[in-house]
Amino acid sequence: MPLPEPGQTAPDFTLPAADGTPVTLSELRGTWVVLYFYPKASTPGCTTQACSVRDNRAEYERRGARVLGVSPDPVAKVAKFVEKESLDFTLLADEDHAVCEAYGTWVEKSMYGKTYWGASRSTVIVDPEGVVREVFPKVKPAEHDAKVLAALDALQPA
Repeated sequence: MPLPEPGQTAPDFTLPAADGTPVTLSELRGTWVVLYFYPKASTPGCTTQACSVRDNRAEYERRGARVLGVSPDPVAKVAKFVEKESLDFTLLADEDHAVCEAYGTWVEKSMYGKTYWGASRSTVIVDPEGVVREVFPKVKPAEHDAKVLAALDALQPA
């Protein structure tokens, strides 16, 4: 399945957060949602990206956006990542990768000549009506927040 296109309704889902609490996308209607997919908790790129989101939390809040990070890790691993890095935003566990598949971020990868399936680092901005407004495929961790915050500025009326 390809990444969603701007203008499409964001696929709804319910996933457990790091503390096990279920989070349902459609229940967040009325707010902007930054949905970012990352490959694996506690790896260098994912840690860079998550800590940057943490450090920019006030900027997301100023724009009225809620950030949700999604990885195919189990809840326990996500919880450990949240605790270790003092992450103060919501990370979700997509252990069966159904949400990654629905969003087109479950892709075949290659490393050291071996192929495997995993989550691609991609971000989707969902507006308060549940419509995809912007998609960033293959995001670089160090550039993620600047791009997403600029897009939120461009998408929201002054």
